[in-house]
This record gives sequence, structure tokens and C-alpha cells, in this order.
Amino acid sequence: MISSIFSFSGKVFPVTEASRDSIFSDCRSHRLTEKDAMAIVASAPGKVLMTGGYLILERPNAGIVLSTNARFYAIVKPLYDEIKPDSWAWAWTDVKLTSPQLSRESLYKFSLKNFTLQCVSSSASRNPFVEQAVQYAVAAAWATRDNDKNEFLNKLLLQGLDITILGSNDFYSYRNQIEARGLPLTPEALAALPPFSSITFNVEEFNGQNCKPEVAKTGLGSSAAMTTAVVAALLHYLGSIDLSSCCKENQSSNLDMVHIIAQTAHCIAQGKVGSGFDVSSAVYGSHRYVRFSPEVLSSAQDAGKGIPLQEVISNILKGEWDHERTTFSLPPLMSLLLGEPGTGGSSTPSMVGAVKKWQKSDTQKSQEIYRKLSQANSALETQLNILSKLAEDHWDAYKCVIHGCSMKKSEKWIEQSTEPSRDAVVKALLGSRNAMLQIRNYMHQMGEAAGVPIEPEMQTRLLDTTMAMDGVLLAGVPGAGGFDAVFAITLGDSSNNVTKAWNSLNVLALLVREDPNGVLLESVDPRTKEITSAVSAVHI
Repeated sequence: MISSIFSFSGKVFPVTEASRDSIFSDCRSHRLTEKDAMAIVASAPGKVLMTGGYLILERPNAGIVLSTNARFYAIVKPLYDEIKPDSWAWAWTDVKLTSPQLSRESLYKFSLKNFTLQCVSSSASRNPFVEQAVQYAVAAAWATRDNDKNEFLNKLLLQGLDITILGSNDFYSYRNQIEARGLPLTPEALAALPPFSSITFNVEEFNGQNCKPEVAKTGLGSSAAMTTAVVAALLHYLGSIDLSSCCKENQSSNLDMVHIIAQTAHCIAQGKVGSGFDVSSAVYGSHRYVRFSPEVLSSAQDAGKGIPLQEVISNILKGEWDHERTTFSLPPLMSLLLGEPGTGGSSTPSMVGAVKKWQKSDTQKSQEIYRKLSQANSALETQLNILSKLAEDHWDAYKCVIHGCSMKKSEKWIEQSTEPSRDAVVKALLGSRNAMLQIRNYMHQMGEAAGVPIEPEMQTRLLDTTMAMDGVLLAGVPGAGGFDAVFAITLGDSSNNVTKAWNSLNVLALLVREDPNGVLLESVDPRTKEITSAVSAVHI
């Protein structure tokens, strides 16, 4: 286990306690502080749930979740350069949380005995997801420490924690800003925005009074990505894991710890035990997911009942985490597109609540729709896996078919079936479309029965229009559906034509694409280099 990480000139080095003095001396000669030298930057991706909406809440239903190039970054470094001689008697240390995009800074006192935070600044700027991430990550680091690391961990904590969080522009809606500038609703206008632009609040009025501002989001799972990035950065900074490890076995163990702590912190922060697919994809990247049994977090829910956090953490780490994760990503030469219709978004919790209420009131009908929807989800997964295998075994035929179909509507794709290998590709493409149409049908039925707009009429028109475009394999509403966004999977180079068509329909095509990577250790603060939503960060 390493004791720290040194980041300098765009490179990251594991550092032992014995070598720190010489490195920091070198840093001072380059006018860097010890705090800067110890800075850790970790990132985690946003997600798109392509299949599994509502069903994924219950085991053993599976969902396909795609991670994206939209990333949340957490930067962790010491708050102070030095520790005062009498600091060993302290029972508290300081934590500062900065969110530049919201122009917010929160100050906390952190108990080194109970591992709890007390906010000492304005409560309006508090972030419950980061607060829980800090408490559980530090408690986990202490609970899993080696005895000979006690002094080192104490030193790190007594220097305080300076945490900065940054989210890619893709997580937030900048539609109003683009329209206010008189610019077209195009990806180019989005790309022209500065990285990590300031976030606009939606301030609504109720009875003449301003309600609590709400950030306009695009539905990529910002809270899960943010929580995961903070947990990963803290665990690495405190020496509990080594995200720079190239050893797959060790890396899996490291990521598993990030997953457990991030799931716990996220569930506690949101006040309920969700399915966890958003945190899972933030940790591991794109995959097929089956949720964990909620009982594994029962001890965490007892944390507020006087049970020490260290004991809670120990129970959670030893718990029976029975989630299932299978490798999955889009087949080659296919692209994920997201479109923002600009219709105001939907409340996922209220929609889920309505569907659950319907399930209880009409058990027979709901079970039948769930069964058919599950079969359609499995059919789509099977066809996409077949396409990936065909690309591996018959690349030339696969590439030719994708290229040919990218310039035609689906009714014309059969013209590409000129020999057996190409015919197999065409059949799998058409099979994927048919499975998606079934999924949309059953999701629509579910929404009508539950009285919620899972696929609203205006979304239906948009999706039908999109699926009729040249080179579009499928289109749908991600996750719980509603008005948040639509997604499309396109073939070859057809995505440009889709974005132009969406623009004519007043739909803003986002810069989001699939990136199958999960948590990553970054080499530098992302603000020191040109990172845009369209270009992935440089990773080690």
C-alpha cells in the first residue's frame, strides 16, 4: 500500500513516507507547495440506462447501462501546509468543500473520533452527497488501515482536507444560455462554452415567493458520478487503495472498495436504497447490471441510531454484496447520441413511486407487462452481443454492412444481405430495432396504466421520427423516461445528420458519447488543460 501520491508536471508517482522530504524540496524549487504536490484528482463518468427502466429496481432483472465521456472530477489535497506541534491533541480537523461552477464554498469541522462532519458555514451551500462521501470514505480508510499507518493517516487528516468538485458541462443544461445569445441549438454552440462553465439555477415562484433554486440537469447521474469521484479520490489520497495500479486483480479489489463506499454514501445522502446502477457504472464503466440486495445496507441505515460509523463501515465491507456485473459496450462503429427536447424534465422519484403504486393495485397486469418488457430487454441485449461477435469474427463484412446501412433507412437495409456473413449482420440489426420497438411499447403501456408519462406523446413523435432517419439503429427514452432526454444509437457517420435533424425539431444534440471506462486517476487538475465535453480527458 502506498502512503501518498505525488503529481508534478502532468505525471503521477507513488510516494513512500521516506521519499517525501526530497520530493517536496524539489517542489519548492519549482515554486510548488507541499499541498499542490499531494493533490489527487479522480474522475467518474455519467451514465445512460439503455434498458432496464423500472425493472432494474428488483432482482434479478438486469439493465444495460452505458458510461459516458461526461465526467465528474474530485480534487483532494491538504488544507494546510504544516501541522502545529500541539495538534496531536486535537479531536477535530478542518474540511473545505469548493464547487467553482456554483460559486460555493462550505467549511466543516470533522470529528476524528466519530468521523462526522459539522458545517460551520452557510447551510445553504451544503452538499449531502459530498458530506456522506467524506464521512464514509475517511471511516473506511481508518477501518482498513495497517497499524503501522496510524501516524501517517493522522498526519494527513490533521492537515485538513481541501476538496474541489467539477462536473463536465454535459451534466447540465445550457440551453437557455445558448438561446439567450441568439446562437443555434447545435453541438458546436455547446462546444464553444468554456469547460466547467458556471451553472444556472432554475428559480421558480410559488405564491409570489422564490422556491429553492434547482439546477437544470441533463439526467446523466451527476450525484452518483460526483459521489464516486470524491470517494475514489479520498480513498486513494488516504492510501487505502491505489488507482494507478496496472494489475487487474488489484485494480478490481480497489474498485470494489470504491463501489461499496460510494453506493453506501449515495444511498444515505438520497435517503433511500436505490438500484445502484448509476454508481456502479460510475465505478466500473459500461456493463450489464443486476442490483444488490438492499439488506446489505441495513447497518448503514442504523448509523444515525448511535452505532459508531467505524462499526457500520466494518459491517458494510464484510456484507454480502450480491450485485452482478457483466461486461458490455456498444458494438463497433456505433455511436450513442443524447438529445435535450427542452420540455422541462421530469421527477424520477415521483414517477417510480407511481409505478410501484400501480404494481400493488394491479398485480396481474403489472406482472404481465414486466415479464414481456424483461423479454424485450433480453432480446435487445442478445442482438447487440451478436453484433459485437460478428464484428470480431467477420470484420470486413460487418464494416461493409454498417457503412451501407448508415446511409439508408431501415427498410432498405436488407439490400446489404449479399452473402451469409453480411446477412447475419443485417438480421441482428433489424432484430435490435424490433426489440427496441417492443421495449418502447411496453414502457408506454406501463406509463398509461400507472398514470405517468414514461414515453409522453411528444417524445413518441420525436422517437418515431428519429428511428425513421437514415442510419439510426434505435431510439428511446433512457432510464425512467419522461421529458428529460431521448437517446439514439446510430451507425457509422450518420450521427451528424441526426444532430442536424434534431436541431430543426428544436432538440439540442448533446456532446455525450459512450466511454466504457469507469473511475480513473487523472494526471492533473482538469482546469489546467483544454477539456471540453466532446473530448475525453487524458488518463494515465
